[in-house]
Amino acid sequence: MILIGQYDSPFVRRVAIALRLYGIAYEHRPWSVFSDAAEVARFNPLKRVPTLVLDDGEVLIESGAILDHLDEVAGAGRALIARQGPDRRRALKVCALATGLADKAVSLVYERVLHQDRSALWVERCTGQIGAVLDALEADRAARPGPWWFGDRIGHPDIAVGCALRFVGEAHPGVFDRSRWPALAAHADACEALPEFQAVVQPFAVSA
Repeated sequence: MILIGQYDSPFVRRVAIALRLYGIAYEHRPWSVFSDAAEVARFNPLKRVPTLVLDDGEVLIESGAILDHLDEVAGAGRALIARQGPDRRRALKVCALATGLADKAVSLVYERVLHQDRSALWVERCTGQIGAVLDALEADRAARPGPWWFGDRIGHPDIAVGCALRFVGEAHPGVFDRSRWPALAAHADACEALPEFQAVVQPFAVSA
């Protein structure tokens, strides 16, 4: 398998961490959607990452779809999410909040870097959405005393939240207040302490 995309993307990172937790070998091509757009477009016309090229040449796009395939490869007994029912729905909701959080944080980066005339209304909207999602995730995580979100074993919700929090912290210093969201701060620390997280790190470089 070939994983395309840089590890400073929370979406690429969550896929890479899942691959490592599953013990699935892959080749990494750290292509940028800007400087390597032509290379990315050879596999994904959207020029977006993550993109995963399977051994038979099939190309998967979008982190959720990629992880769905990896869960199938790993098998129901090892999958990082419940197979069906309320447990699966709850896990998917946390994943959706985390990826939405990351998406809003990415939007703020683009607004800052790509637009000379920044929209104060758009910045305020995205910042408000980020805070609201952090509040929701904090309340949910604080109500679950286990080592991981849904029990004793790490899962996709844990990974998605951990990756989103690191990205927000690096791309927008000061937005993630650890004292305001202590349960999420502890969760982020637990994630980053794992060797699978430590092996997949690329500091985010903010350009003005």
